[in-house]
Amino acid sequence: MSEPRYVVGIDLGTTHCAVAYAPIPADDAVSSPAPEMLSIPQLVAQGTIDARDLLPSFFYVAHESDGPQALPWDESRAYVVGEHARARGVDAPARVIASAKSWLCHPSVDRRSAILPPGAPEDVERISPVEASWRYLEHLIEAWDHVVAKGDPELALSKQSVVLTVPASFDASARELTTEAAYAAGLEDLTLLEEPQAAFYAWLAGKGDAWRKDVTAGDVVLVVDVGGGTSDFSVIAAVDKGGELVLERVAVGDHILLGGDNMDMLLAHIVEQKMVAEAEEAGRTLELDRWQRISLQHAARGAKERLLGDAKAKSAQIAIAGKGSKLVGGTLRTEVTRDEVQQAIVDGFFPVVDAAARPAARARAALTQLGLPYAQDPAVTKHLAALLARHADALPASGDGAGKKGKAPKMLRPTRILFNGGVMKSAVLRERVTSCIDAWLADESAGEARVLEGADLDLAVARGAAAYGLARRGRGVRIRGGTARAYYVGIEGAVPAVPGMEPPVTALCVAPFGMEEGTSAEVEGGELGVVVGERVNFRFFGSSVRRKDSVGAAIERWKKDEIEELAPIEVDLPAEGRAKGDVVPVTLRTSITEVGTLLLEAVPLQPKKKDERWKVELSVRGD
Repeated sequence: MSEPRYVVGIDLGTTHCAVAYAPIPADDAVSSPAPEMLSIPQLVAQGTIDARDLLPSFFYVAHESDGPQALPWDESRAYVVGEHARARGVDAPARVIASAKSWLCHPSVDRRSAILPPGAPEDVERISPVEASWRYLEHLIEAWDHVVAKGDPELALSKQSVVLTVPASFDASARELTTEAAYAAGLEDLTLLEEPQAAFYAWLAGKGDAWRKDVTAGDVVLVVDVGGGTSDFSVIAAVDKGGELVLERVAVGDHILLGGDNMDMLLAHIVEQKMVAEAEEAGRTLELDRWQRISLQHAARGAKERLLGDAKAKSAQIAIAGKGSKLVGGTLRTEVTRDEVQQAIVDGFFPVVDAAARPAARARAALTQLGLPYAQDPAVTKHLAALLARHADALPASGDGAGKKGKAPKMLRPTRILFNGGVMKSAVLRERVTSCIDAWLADESAGEARVLEGADLDLAVARGAAAYGLARRGRGVRIRGGTARAYYVGIEGAVPAVPGMEPPVTALCVAPFGMEEGTSAEVEGGELGVVVGERVNFRFFGSSVRRKDSVGAAIERWKKDEIEELAPIEVDLPAEGRAKGDVVPVTLRTSITEVGTLLLEAVPLQPKKKDERWKVELSVRGD
């Protein structure tokens, strides 16, 4: 395989995708080029192609009456990805897939099954969340090959070094499915990177060497990334190690399915109420059906983006298709103002709360529609307060979050804030988050946190991913941190069968918090047995708060919020000449590979052949 010519950063976002790239400099080059954005050709209207920095993450299943959805590289395409697909969500919502990335982390559905668009009529072909992600990546690959490679096989995107971003809160299964989609699209030289870290890499790249003037030893940088599907938090500490300023990622937030999608739903509800009230004033009765409400949600998304992204915009028109002959023109119209949008989002999703506030958990109904597992509490500020409290001891005992000695803090104290994500483009929302954090710090007798001014919040993740690709090659500062969680494998106890009683499970630590890529460890402990020759489940667990567990630590009991069970991995371990169902005595060996997977190896104590072992991989990249 030839050496790659470029490092390429891909932001596979919930609402937008973006690609940034930079040529790989020669070993003797003095400086590195700044990453630039790929202008992505896409359908922006029927029969109209335009190149834009962002590819909306929407998929439209074209009707036969639409005709071919021609692209420069495919004249007979029967579906649409990008801007035109997003626009069709208003007039043909049953044929549009949105938020496929959020479905990738839905543990209660088969994410490889054709379930999207949910609830679509039988004549609409459905695809899986994995395939939708694959199609977005496929479009980006085809666009690159058309614009950059231009027929040169050595410049094809499949031959370049690609960094693909994922939410820091993505669990191992969602990361693995993202990787699967990338491989299906043809990407081979692939590395995963957490999105908040990518945003920080973009800030570092934009600052050059001057970043050390804004972030010094003892600083704690809180990255607040609120995008279309998730609220993603990470904390990066600047540490003095032997006179060298080192950046370490010390905390990662839990999975929070809370972002722009939730806000679109709220705005759609507000707009529906306005439409109903206006209809009543005109002497009509109005009741929207399911597809009109989904259409309204797509329209609300566009209005929100215009009003929060453009400080000059004071209002936005919203129109959806009506039904029945009594509606003039067959269209329902109304207007939403900037003040209405800001009030709904600021007070609804970013309320002023104190540092002791925590997300509320409500009792759920026994029966529910199959849909995305959104966070039960919509207050982003409450989730943020919970993160800082949960990781109060994330820094060394000699410091208290602001780099000063003192009593143990009740919360991790950020001194710097970096915002990212389309939602945070609103100055009002940034000010609300900053004021909340400053109030919390005042309660802790700590100073105010200063905001790090970043670049374009829509493009920072892609740019940062490319900058990280250069940093991996020695062209920039690296953020240390290793795995964002400690990982454990479940060991089932050997006990007699008792009706109604499950065998006890011990969580055996196989990778401690912060285990670096390229390192390995032998798992000390008692003799274990692995079942071979039949389908078996490996149960894995993770913890973002147990920082002191070492490899081999056996945890028999733990608090509810300390350790969470991850999706199990089903595998067939070959018998290798043994009887089906044999339990083979083994020892365990773990390593974090260069591509960010946890490799668990079961090595038989009495091997049948040289180098015999069974391997299981879990995607855990947290770098």
